[in-house]
Amino acid sequence: MPAVGVREMLAIEASAKADGWTEEGLLQRAGSALAVAIAGFFPVPGMAVGYLGKGHNAGDVIVALGVLREQFGWKTGIRRAFPTETFAPLTRDLLEASLLDELEADSVPPPPVGGPLLLIDGLLGIGSQGSPREPIAMLIREMNDLRTKRAAMVAAADLPSGLNADTGEAGAPCVVADLTLMIAQAKCGLLKAEAADFTGALALVPVGPLGNAASTETDLICPQFLEIGKAPRPFDFHKGRAGRVSLLVGSEDYPGAAVLAATGALRGGAGLITLHAPRPWVERISSRCPPEVIVRAFDRLPEALEHPADAWVVGCGLGQPTASDSSILLDWMEHHEGPMVLDADALNLLARSGRRSMLRGNHLITPHPGEFRRLCPELADLPREEQARGFARSHSATLLLKGARTLVHRQGSPLWCNSTGHPGMASGGQGDLLAGVIGALLAGGHPGMDAASLGAWICGRASEIAIWHHGHCAESLSASDTAERIGHAFNDWRCQRR
Repeated sequence: MPAVGVREMLAIEASAKADGWTEEGLLQRAGSALAVAIAGFFPVPGMAVGYLGKGHNAGDVIVALGVLREQFGWKTGIRRAFPTETFAPLTRDLLEASLLDELEADSVPPPPVGGPLLLIDGLLGIGSQGSPREPIAMLIREMNDLRTKRAAMVAAADLPSGLNADTGEAGAPCVVADLTLMIAQAKCGLLKAEAADFTGALALVPVGPLGNAASTETDLICPQFLEIGKAPRPFDFHKGRAGRVSLLVGSEDYPGAAVLAATGALRGGAGLITLHAPRPWVERISSRCPPEVIVRAFDRLPEALEHPADAWVVGCGLGQPTASDSSILLDWMEHHEGPMVLDADALNLLARSGRRSMLRGNHLITPHPGEFRRLCPELADLPREEQARGFARSHSATLLLKGARTLVHRQGSPLWCNSTGHPGMASGGQGDLLAGVIGALLAGGHPGMDAASLGAWICGRASEIAIWHHGHCAESLSASDTAERIGHAFNDWRCQRR
């Protein structure tokens, strides 16, 4: 989904009006879609409090609150920054007809048992500039305080108030959202790494009449506008067609990395999975692997590398091979022509050897920021988006740069930004699981950009599901919890439920 700036978004709105859509019609469509999206993220009704400015962004929230109350059983209320008579006329009319309860400061009620306390930010729209002024600033501080002290969730309607939609720069104060529901189009500033702490997870709220955007240099990974990974398998499908994944992962010190990478390949849809391990470590690894994974012992590294596969996953928890094995592995990585995910210690090996130039189009690398710094020190101090673009200018490999806003890029393609994920993913093993999922997608025939983008979205969404729907929290989430929800995430992707 191409990301647009404020000027492009205003032009899209003007085009819709020229086609006969009224401001009221667009607002009703946007507000209703916003409510449906919120109900999808939070299926158990709770207490929703709309924080209203006086523009049409507040009108979207008013409509959404009415739909949440009438169709989804939520309790609702509002906090507002200005007297009703100062509102935009359409927003004022909607508020007066809404019958929404107005709440006083310090009187936001607790949610029903089992449901969230959800604060919906409708204070400022995309045209706002600079730091918010009073009384908007006071309500922003109130929302942030409720989030910190009462575990309220914050959903921003279109953008967090105080954040510049073009640049991603945050004013003081700025709403800190757990979820930003971008209406109709992704906004380019919200996709920037510097905005991630304020936007939280990103989601798109499609609004049909506002759906036309020209291609840009930055795209959002979301199921509403990407067709990859949605076609059902033919009924006569068999494991050979699902793809064969081979993994050279794990070590005596890191058997768990091997297990998680193999689990990722299994949950990602591979038909046959072979995990290659030195003979002395086989029992330690195989005893922890899912029974569907073939654990194959080798005495010499070339025995493993000769095994036929549709895609390889190399490096997760591999440790530091001997000098002889390092040389063998590097030469094989350079000359093997099939799809290959290079993660963790495979990237560290490349960095130590100085052979980064061997990376080619069949390689898909998945560094976290520290691994990227070791691999590309000359790019490490640039903004994340420029790191990715700088790498792509010099290499034909696909890059998945991990982080709060995971980026996927390669030569000749837009920079793709992932929309899913949660701070709970900051734990060991999540990257190993991701590498396995991507390996399965490559083995199934997906090109590198598609496999990396879909894999990042799926793993991020699986973590969200574990936390928001199944009782986990940022502190408790593990990679194994993420793995258990991968199937649910695939279904959400196919059904465009997020």
